[in-house]
Amino acid sequence: LYLNEMQNKTIKKLYNSKIELIKKYNKSYYSKNKSVVSDQEYDEIKKEILALENKYNFLKSKYSPSKSVGFKPSKSFKKANHRVPMLSLSNAFSEDDLLNFEKKILNFLSQDINTKIYYSAEPKIDGLSATLLYKKGELTLGATRGDGNFGEDVTENLRTIIDIPQYLEKKTAPDILEVRGEVYITHDEFNELNDKQKQSGKDIFKNPRNAAAGSLKQLDPNETAKRPLRFFAFSWGVFPQNNFNNHSDIINYFNDLGLITN
Repeated sequence: LYLNEMQNKTIKKLYNSKIELIKKYNKSYYSKNKSVVSDQEYDEIKKEILALENKYNFLKSKYSPSKSVGFKPSKSFKKANHRVPMLSLSNAFSEDDLLNFEKKILNFLSQDINTKIYYSAEPKIDGLSATLLYKKGELTLGATRGDGNFGEDVTENLRTIIDIPQYLEKKTAPDILEVRGEVYITHDEFNELNDKQKQSGKDIFKNPRNAAAGSLKQLDPNETAKRPLRFFAFSWGVFPQNNFNNHSDIINYFNDLGLITN
């Protein structure tokens, strides 16, 4: 019994140390727009935490990747409430990961294990998630993901992005549509931006994702307008008139509305 208690304490100490690391990395990544570790290192720690939780059911933390999404919104912006939670994407590193993903879906849908699943695939561009709320075709709100339930109201900054229409195609626009997508900077424009930063004697950005996040979260929209931000739509939140059967049909519908897709 004593040995088990000692082992559990050691395991819990290891687990908590990894949780503290993930908290530190999330705060830097989501609040300060800085990556202090590589994506690979971050994913490895995340996998280690999830593996420990699966093995030892006494390990729990509200900061676990299995419980939390993103990071709490900055106090510099008004909060925006996500009526439909804005979740993060899961990673798959192997064929087994994909097979397990399919098993979970089939189980959730109460389908037979041999049911065929069709995929809609597109390239993943690394930027930051944003959501756009259109009412009767007019952009009324734009926000970051934040912690998944509350994001930052960055409407005026998002309005400066050339890829984001202020009005959707009126003939096909629904009464309410929440479009979710990615704000990013291309590699070429990222290099040009860093050249300008150097010439101005300012710090250069570490990578395009950090540059995009820092640009979108400028307190002055006029500063955001100077940055080469792009946007593409890949999903949706509130969409009462959604009668589509396939994900690809909605992506095509976005194109018809005048939205950029990947």
